[in-house]
Amino acid sequence: MSDPNQISFAQAFLCSAFAACFAEFCTIPLDTAKVRLQLQKKGGVDDGNGSPKYRGLLGTIQTIAREEGISALWTGIIPGLHRQCVYGGLRIGLYDPVKTYLVGSAFVGEIPLYHMILAALLTGALAITVANPTDLVKVRLQAEGQLPPGVPRRYSSAMDAYLTILRQEGLGALWTGLGPNITRNAIINAAELASYDQVKRTILKIPGFMDNVYTHLLAGLGAGLFAVFIGSPVDVVKSRMMGDSTYKSTFDCLLKTLFNEGFLAFYKGFLPNFGRVGAWNVVMFLTFEQAKGLFRG
Repeated sequence: MSDPNQISFAQAFLCSAFAACFAEFCTIPLDTAKVRLQLQKKGGVDDGNGSPKYRGLLGTIQTIAREEGISALWTGIIPGLHRQCVYGGLRIGLYDPVKTYLVGSAFVGEIPLYHMILAALLTGALAITVANPTDLVKVRLQAEGQLPPGVPRRYSSAMDAYLTILRQEGLGALWTGLGPNITRNAIINAAELASYDQVKRTILKIPGFMDNVYTHLLAGLGAGLFAVFIGSPVDVVKSRMMGDSTYKSTFDCLLKTLFNEGFLAFYKGFLPNFGRVGAWNVVMFLTFEQAKGLFRG
């Protein structure tokens, strides 16, 4: 994220969209497991066994692979790539130009942390407003595996999901959950991008460290940890709002989750979420930095 003036916005958009899509493809099995764990309500049982169907990251992945096949772990990959191309390209591609705008083009020195946070909040909110339909479809397709055996699936493909939602629920339904989604993605974007910049800046001040793959890896892990810790509660609400139409509003989902399942329900799936987001950030930032290097020559 350093040297913001060395590549153009168009180049930054291409780099970030490619990096985000590559990271999405590599880590979506972890995201599918995370969504299933978040949608599994307290007291959910597995065919009368009296125990939760999904247990932990690896257990959830194994259950999905065993019952639905390996390919089910990549359920939602098409809208996931749609989302990352739009959302990833905009939120990351706009980040450096917005930082520069906030401090002024004549600014010299290290950009203050609060300006980095504000820039990431703004670009995250703008990007997900545009990309919300793709996020909705991805969550709906990932939630399909929760249906009991023999119950017909609602959607046959990503495009069928877009058209079915549009036909049955109306255009506005594609922006279901926009409120918590803006909150979640603005916060997580700030946690990821600002913390990546800050961690990378701090590491580079340590003797012996250079702007290379090892620094990018450490900074990416730091960004993922901050993002998951801060964003898990709104992430759980967002997944439930998009995957379960019984909630009347974001506030209704928040209260029912809190009173029925307790505060820790907002951190349900924390470890798989960190596994997913941590891995996603490492892959994305490593790819993004390398792609930027190609444009710089």
